[in-house]
Amino acid sequence: MSTRTATMGVRRMEASPRSTVSDDRELWERLRVADEQALADLFHRHSDAVYNFAFRRTSSWASAEDVVQATFVALWRRARAGRIDRLTLATARPLLLVMAGYECGNVLRSSRRQTALTDRVELIDHSGTVPDHSGAAADRVDDERAMSEIRRLLDRIPAKQREAVELVIWSECSIAEAARALGVPEGTVKSRLSRARTRLAGLLDLGTTEGLG
Repeated sequence: MSTRTATMGVRRMEASPRSTVSDDRELWERLRVADEQALADLFHRHSDAVYNFAFRRTSSWASAEDVVQATFVALWRRARAGRIDRLTLATARPLLLVMAGYECGNVLRSSRRQTALTDRVELIDHSGTVPDHSGAAADRVDDERAMSEIRRLLDRIPAKQREAVELVIWSECSIAEAARALGVPEGTVKSRLSRARTRLAGLLDLGTTEGLG
């Protein structure tokens, strides 16, 4: 599977991530008073976007699933504690992606600890043969390898520039949405994107970063 295929997102959404069935603000207001159905509705609307974002950030299908769960669990805990501010955007997606970014770090740290433990376990069965994995599993590994290569490239630019790329270029948030979610002026997001594109073009030794879109 090509690198470009891997970067396009691992779940095919029924509608564009920029289109929401209706304004999320009503759901968000219900969530602020710990309405479980509002949480479920937000999950169904935005879990694919969070999943795609998390896969691109972690380069791991399994970790992406963990991030989705952790993000919405954290959101529910905040709702139960009365710690959710009013939603000023028409969609909750940018805020959920920022939350997912924090959870990615937690999941990756946990994954590294688990990997260290797993490395001590014998991976070959008692007959001395290596388990035969399915073609689908092989494709998943190819996706993760491709995404890992892209992450290594992105890791060479500053974190704030990476955030702008992930939100605007990959997750298709508008400049205004990304700015509001990150708590910075729109001009700052534009500047970070511009610097990221210039830096990535130099790293790729190409005149465009179109392949990352």
